[in-house]
Amino acid sequence: MTRAPHSPVLFAVLLSACAAPAGNYPSLLPRPIERISLAEPIRPAAVATPDPALDTKIAALDRDVAGAARAFDAAVARVRPTVEAAKGSSEGSERWLGAQVALAELDVARTAIDIPLGDLERLAIDRAAAGAPPYPALDAAAARATEAATAQRATIAALGAALR
Repeated sequence: MTRAPHSPVLFAVLLSACAAPAGNYPSLLPRPIERISLAEPIRPAAVATPDPALDTKIAALDRDVAGAARAFDAAVARVRPTVEAAKGSSEGSERWLGAQVALAELDVARTAIDIPLGDLERLAIDRAAAGAPPYPALDAAAARATEAATAQRATIAALGAALR
């Protein structure tokens, strides 16, 4: 049985079915409503207005941080000779135990900076909760207090490492 070749007429009829009739169809280009940006507009950063009462609190807490740092430095000066003398001592020896007690006293002296640091952070949190813009003097004081607390922890860690 031989197959008849596909006639060109049948092919043309089938191909014409794929062609769309001319009509009024919407364009596939973006519509005018799609050109509108729904992005949040960029707003200038709010500037904090000077607050004398807050400045007074910040200054007092800054003084407390400085006082705690001075007290810690004095404690380090007292403790350092004890730790230096205990270098190379075996664990449990009299010198080693004395150095451990001195390091514990130094750790207690370090905690004095945590109170004003916490108060500075609380002021910043309260301002943020109220929707107030960041206060540069408060941020700077909190950064100084955090830096001092970090340095104190590093000093204690270095002295403790000297005993090992």
